[in-house]
Amino acid sequence: MAYQIKYAYTCHIGKIRNNNEDNFWCCGEFLSAQNQGMSHIQSGCRKQSELPVMAVFDGMGGESCGEMAAFLAAESCGMHYKEQKERVRREGDRFLIEACEKMNQAVCNYGTENRIDSMGTTAAMLAFGDDIIYGCNLGDSRIYRSSSGKFGQISEDHILGRHFLGKAPLTQYLGMKEEDLQLEPSVSGYPIIEGDRYLICSDGITDMLTDGEIADIFTREISTEETVQVLVERALKKGGRDNITVILCEIEKQNENWWKRMWHQLKRHEGDIS
Repeated sequence: MAYQIKYAYTCHIGKIRNNNEDNFWCCGEFLSAQNQGMSHIQSGCRKQSELPVMAVFDGMGGESCGEMAAFLAAESCGMHYKEQKERVRREGDRFLIEACEKMNQAVCNYGTENRIDSMGTTAAMLAFGDDIIYGCNLGDSRIYRSSSGKFGQISEDHILGRHFLGKAPLTQYLGMKEEDLQLEPSVSGYPIIEGDRYLICSDGITDMLTDGEIADIFTREISTEETVQVLVERALKKGGRDNITVILCEIEKQNENWWKRMWHQLKRHEGDIS
């Protein structure tokens, strides 16, 4: 099935923090290292043939290190996409794994050059290939999927045990030095199904809303833009303690263009005459 991806996204600073450590990469768009988030919801539509890739990053580290880590990841993601875009078509899983390796190296190099011991960022990514949609993540930024009435998380939370006070430490993230731990992104693939929805989000959503609350909003019959707006508004209403980044995608059957429809009609007409 020839398909297209309708999407909407935003990045909100939240209600408590003074800085925005989140970033994203969505069809070539991302934020500068020093930013205050977005004041609007951006939306668009991309054909599958354009091989779109979308990602969310949630930076970690004091003194602006989180912002820089998330920015470096987004920037490196874009560079890798520019160089290796065609691999998304048939090797989306390898594309994402290699993207993680390059993004990790970019963050590590910056830390080494600037003598920063602790900086990093999560990553949650989708790559839309010819026959498969590939998901990949490091850390606790999540990917959800809604398909045929079923909603669930398809990413893996890379956290150390359960912590009842504060955040649990991450076991995987971008900025891991090879001598410390091996980078092991979680990668999965899903068939192309018309009507399926995918959500990539930072913990500014998942720390404020339960999976049930997300599912209730996510599965409503409202537009992608409205869904993103309601998710952000609900997270803010419940405290907005962290930065909030959301990318929502919906799979649609690609409409044939006018010339292609005319060509098919002509061929059918020729068949009737013969």
